[in-house]
Amino acid sequence: METLCTIGYTKSSLEGFIGRLRAAGVDAVIDIRLNNTSQLAGFSKKDDLAYLLREGFGIDYVHLEEMAPSPEVLDAFKKSKDWNAYESGYRKLIDKRDMAAKLVATVEKHGWESPCLLCAEPTSEHCHRRLLAEAVQRNVDGLEVIHL
Repeated sequence: METLCTIGYTKSSLEGFIGRLRAAGVDAVIDIRLNNTSQLAGFSKKDDLAYLLREGFGIDYVHLEEMAPSPEVLDAFKKSKDWNAYESGYRKLIDKRDMAAKLVATVEKHGWESPCLLCAEPTSEHCHRRLLAEAVQRNVDGLEVIHL
């Protein structure tokens, strides 16, 4: 893996979302959301998105719920809106769950060359996908992270 992309679907049309994935040459979407079947998820609902990506564009899809923030970390953030506390809590989970190594192993097992981490946030600035991508980047020499 030379490239790891990240993407959020909120405030994105389906056309824009797929266009960004295709332009970046993404071959797999790794869904790291805790809840991916909400009525609010639109085109990004787990089963619909998996079908669309696979059948329409030849992009693999996998949901890795263990890469999502725990309900406790997520609930605390929803109540406090304290990004620093959320970031600290999620980074601890990354280490505790050995997420970076597990993600790399999953990518290698499937032979993906340009996977993309998916979550809801429209930008990576205040999103767990950025934190996970940075953790992976620290463990993979020469890995380029691209936020779509």
